[in-house]
Amino acid sequence: MNFHVITLFPEVIEAYTNASILGRAQEDKKIKVKTYQLRDTAGNKWGKVDERPYGGGPGMVLRAEPVIKVVEKIRRKVKPSGVKVLITSAGGKPFTNAYAQKLSKFKDVIIVCGRYEGIDARAKKVLKADPSIAEVEEVSVGPYILTGGEVPALAIIDATARQIKGVLGKFESLEEGRVASHDVYTRPEILKIKGKSHRVPKVLLSGHHAKIDTLRSKRRSFK
Repeated sequence: MNFHVITLFPEVIEAYTNASILGRAQEDKKIKVKTYQLRDTAGNKWGKVDERPYGGGPGMVLRAEPVIKVVEKIRRKVKPSGVKVLITSAGGKPFTNAYAQKLSKFKDVIIVCGRYEGIDARAKKVLKADPSIAEVEEVSVGPYILTGGEVPALAIIDATARQIKGVLGKFESLEEGRVASHDVYTRPEILKIKGKSHRVPKVLLSGHHAKIDTLRSKRRSFK
């Protein structure tokens, strides 16, 4: 699976995706993450990609043309079908684990990182009209505002990549596919802090797998 990330800060995306599990997944060719500097398609010598919003108001808006140009550049390099474009936006469709599972079926996913007050709405309209793009959708990773779309893009990549067989090493590590609690414990059995003893729940030491699964299932859910 290929992730194409359009951003003003490629170094932010690369630092995370080249490390740990995602880094190994790229080395093993399970996934590929490629970044694209939006300023490269600015169309001016200053690399300026933003302008003040029509109608007034604070902040700046990312221009539609650079976004459209870089998406078209990516699209020409990949297969004409099976491409999905995501635009990070606080007002987009909620990103969930179920969404990540569906997204993992695509061969190529293009993620446009929003910034400032957002992206000129005409970019989405033009991209939606492109018959070579399977889907274009605005996505939100939570009910809050961030300074840019890089953190949401990383969340999307991370949650989606781990749905791909082999990325986690042992597929059993995928929490959605097994009974697991948000509360986990390891050694020592008795943790002594400031004169107080904190013990591991007895049921986890009992060897009674049915009871252990019951305890864990009460505390964990994925959607």
